Amino acid sequence: MSKKVRDYPKLASDILEAVGGKENIANATRCATRLRLVLKRSDPKAKKKVSEMPGVITVVENNGQFQVVIGQHVGEVYDNFASLVDLETGDNEESGQAKGTILNRVIATMSAVFAPFIYILAAAGILQGMLILVTLLFPAFEQTGTYEVFSFISWAPFTFLPIFIAITAARHFKSNVYIAVAASAALVSPTWTEIAGRIADGETITFLGLALSETVYTSSVLPPLFMVWMLSYVEKFLNKRMHEVVRPLFVPLISLVIMVPVTILLIGPLSTIGANGIANGYNFLAENVPALAGALIGAFWQVLVIFGVHWGITPMVLANFDLYGRDSFQAYQTIAVVAQIGAVLGVVLRARNQETRKVGVSAGVTGIFGITEPAIYGVTLRFKKPFLYGCIGGASGAIVASFFNPYYFAYAGLPGPLTIVNAIGAESPSSIWGVLIGCAIAIVIPVVLIGIFGYGEDTAKDASGETLENTSSTSSTNQNEESIEAPLAGNIIPLSQVPDEVFSSGAMGQGVGIEPESNRVTSPFDGTVVMIAPTKHAIGLRSESGIELLVHVGLDTVSMDGAPFTLKVKEGDKITKGQELIEFDDSQIKEKGFVTTTPVIITNADEFEAVVIRDTQKPTGTEPLFTVVK
Repeated sequence: MSKKVRDYPKLASDILEAVGGKENIANATRCATRLRLVLKRSDPKAKKKVSEMPGVITVVENNGQFQVVIGQHVGEVYDNFASLVDLETGDNEESGQAKGTILNRVIATMSAVFAPFIYILAAAGILQGMLILVTLLFPAFEQTGTYEVFSFISWAPFTFLPIFIAITAARHFKSNVYIAVAASAALVSPTWTEIAGRIADGETITFLGLALSETVYTSSVLPPLFMVWMLSYVEKFLNKRMHEVVRPLFVPLISLVIMVPVTILLIGPLSTIGANGIANGYNFLAENVPALAGALIGAFWQVLVIFGVHWGITPMVLANFDLYGRDSFQAYQTIAVVAQIGAVLGVVLRARNQETRKVGVSAGVTGIFGITEPAIYGVTLRFKKPFLYGCIGGASGAIVASFFNPYYFAYAGLPGPLTIVNAIGAESPSSIWGVLIGCAIAIVIPVVLIGIFGYGEDTAKDASGETLENTSSTSSTNQNEESIEAPLAGNIIPLSQVPDEVFSSGAMGQGVGIEPESNRVTSPFDGTVVMIAPTKHAIGLRSESGIELLVHVGLDTVSMDGAPFTLKVKEGDKITKGQELIEFDDSQIKEKGFVTTTPVIITNADEFEAVVIRDTQKPTGTEPLFTVVK
């Protein structure tokens, strides 16, 4: 019954089929949690189909993108998806462009360019934060060779950022990656840095009679991005007009000879002025009305995350670090992230449902690393109120923090609790206190608001004022969860305590054992009978949503040749929740020296994000036995 563990090729193939096949894909990229597709034609049914697939958290359509929120396994899905649509070899001129407005295209491009290496920047930022903390505790450490080595390691990804951008931008714009890297390497060459330094000191240096500027491109964002964009058109022009015999040599040669000088003469200075202008505009607001800047970022940052447009701010943040060595946006952004963690904590503390608490804990852990999509889609936005309370907490915390001149002095790829130390800096000693106090407020406010007003669980009532009960075949707290009740009454024990290694080891799947108090096995959901053992002691079921359940009555009862068992259904039968499946004589089983302990196993558990098992050592009662998170 069980299928391949973590079948990412199948999920990628299913998504591709649902969105219209390879010919409907204009572009595909990914970020930390999402597969981002640009479709040539939209299908209204595709969103529902994909969102219901096991392994998919939800689907967001925004900015010309079809965004499939998958979570931490998005990399594996993307790799398989890319191989299906030949992303690396496509030459469609549309393929690198997102559809829709110019703003949509800009945001889609930023996501495609920065998402693949954001964890590299995040790792470097955390290393810088650790160095800040260590030197704060041990000032003499800054004078050691060990500090110097770790320091240049932490700065290397930012120094050579244009090369990272060249790789991902070339893939996005369908340009030759190696030509793009060669051109960007020229921009960060120590020789050019030395030339730019001489120009800054007053020397006039020209190229073909045109004066060169003092712009330096280490840590730059927009110059290499625009360069690769224009390079893609130069390449296409040359490839169409040059003979294939000389093309491999002369396309790179001519491309480099054209694009590097054009960039240092025109593209670089103009794009740098633009990026610095945007950064200075934000800084003007943050320095003159800091409370307003904090409130806006604290309240609405996670709204931008929902729609996947948050990548558009990255060039501005990096420009701040390049210009001033600090940035206040990420300080406020951290508080917004912590606020959503606080909202999840409030739900966990208030929830009466064990499954809701467990899902909340899992989502909260990912938030610690600065990734809030699981928290948003799995908990806060699902119940609506917690998301709103998180936004209120984020705004409140950021407003209070604004009075302490908060800054980050090291770039954080994924701002969150782990990067708070990046706020430590001699230039603004109060900064760290502002961020800490702001984060504390951002946690407390959602917890308090949820404690007072609740979060929306079990509040739907019918006209008579009674709480509504879910009468569907499988109760569900949202479209991505399915609850399964026990197939027979009795006391639940952990699977590890079942005295049969085949089951207790988990080799058959995740589940529990039940010590029966009745002699009837009933269906826990609407579905199909897919297997009945010839000796009638075990039955396999599949729900309408694809969950596969094995009920094995007793241990070693196969040797009884079906004597104590009476079947009420046959293989292939459609079944409904509560329908009787098997009746057994428990006294006859015990007389023959066998135990009636009944393993209940979800055999395809690895196809789902999680299987939450209710508390054991208790009677089955009316609580769900399992909650499957898809």
